[in-house]
Amino acid sequence: MRYQRAVERLRMLAQACEQTRRVPADEPFLREAYVFGDLLEGTDPIDGIEVAFVLNLPSEEVSWGSHPPGTAWLVDFLRLDKGGIAYWWRSSRDPVANHRIHEPVRFWSLAGIETEVLEALAERRFSSAREQTAAPRRPPAQVEAELKTTLDHLRSVHEAYWDRQWRRAHRGLSRYPEHHLWEAVQGYLELLDEQHEQRDERHGRDGDDGRDGRAGSDERDEG
Repeated sequence: MRYQRAVERLRMLAQACEQTRRVPADEPFLREAYVFGDLLEGTDPIDGIEVAFVLNLPSEEVSWGSHPPGTAWLVDFLRLDKGGIAYWWRSSRDPVANHRIHEPVRFWSLAGIETEVLEALAERRFSSAREQTAAPRRPPAQVEAELKTTLDHLRSVHEAYWDRQWRRAHRGLSRYPEHHLWEAVQGYLELLDEQHEQRDERHGRDGDDGRDGRAGSDERDEG
């Protein structure tokens, strides 16, 4: 996808998000939408637009990589299944950024479309796009916390997988119980791998420091 086409696609997505406000609800389900990744770097052509949607759901219902209850209609309404968009769901109680979502920029919220962000992206003013958004800057979500939520979700899916009522409730709009199980496994394994990588990096740095210290001690002994 060419860069300008991707920006136009993002603009259309923002307009579709705005249309969700017409759905009568005391507490709107979709609250914010963010873009991140290659589009913010000006990559051209671009493989796809990466976005994160913030939902009015508690953290335990939005485990990493899952499709929380109530999102099927959003996928259909926002045409997320038509290709060209990679998307993730986030809880409004959690930071948007995490190990995968780096420096996200908000392009829509309940306050409306972030037109200045979209204009800045169209003109390739990437620093300006990051500055325009009024999104609160919070530290990225910790892998350990998300890993626990994801493991709890995986266990709940595993326990309920053969329950007829659960299977009936998790079937529809081209989705089946198998999708939910696969996503639960995939999300957990991704975070588990990330945890191991971070731990190895920390241990590697500690090991280098320790070796350097021992080398210095040996040199002093020889002197």
